[in-house]
Amino acid sequence: MSEMPESAMAALSEDESLPSTGFPDEEHWLQVGLRARVDGAVAHFTLERPASRNSQTPGTWYALAEAAAALPEEVRVVVVRGHGGHFSAGLDKGALEGKQLPGETESTLDLMKLTDAQMSEKIGEYQQGFLWARRPELVTVAVVEGWAIGAGFQLALACDLRVCAEDAKFSMRESALGLVPDLTGTKPLVELVGYGRALEICATARTVAAQEAQALGIANVVVPGDQVDGAVEDLVGALTSPMHGAVRGTKQILLEASGNSLEEQARLEREVQVGRFRELAALFGL
Repeated sequence: MSEMPESAMAALSEDESLPSTGFPDEEHWLQVGLRARVDGAVAHFTLERPASRNSQTPGTWYALAEAAAALPEEVRVVVVRGHGGHFSAGLDKGALEGKQLPGETESTLDLMKLTDAQMSEKIGEYQQGFLWARRPELVTVAVVEGWAIGAGFQLALACDLRVCAEDAKFSMRESALGLVPDLTGTKPLVELVGYGRALEICATARTVAAQEAQALGIANVVVPGDQVDGAVEDLVGALTSPMHGAVRGTKQILLEASGNSLEEQARLEREVQVGRFRELAALFGL
């Protein structure tokens, strides 16, 4: 592993000498490329396969879902990042080729041996490694440095916010493999950039660099690489400052906005706001 950098956040995600995080399946998660740690109201999920630019496997997706399910109630923000200068190069080629990888019990090549219904169900299981990031009680932040390819791009899109280094590069490479994006990334991509641009990005498998990603709305923040940790710390601090219920309610309202009519959205705003006033009234003893 690399030497401990100056930033405490980076050090905590990279140093193997850290104490146990307390998660029951921590050792297995590390085998499949995920380190999870909780620090009060903030959890850190770090993809840990730097030799392959943090490639992902079915085991990684299961671990992400399991780690999210095991988060303590006090966690409000989850920061997702990659170790070693890249976010994630996407699906590990070994998993697609059926190779036996450490900690893995299956490969994506096994999908081709299933019936259509079984294959769809299995992909649904993989998607749980991404869907947890939409939970209203959590605000999820992807920290993207270097490559975010395929499943890596979709994991970044699963998160609510994306803080990017200037060297960040996104690419939806599935079409180059004869596949389509199937890890829940298409809906947020269309919502962020529009149908036409999303189709062009996915169908051509081209690279979207950080500055274009910011212009398109994919990247919320783009900063020089040595300023990434500071930008993340500032954002996390801002997200954890308001009352948790206010942030959770705001995320719930915004998540449902695109699928609601104006009347439905207005009703939802009223219902969530009533809950907020009730909580404030209880705090004031009213």
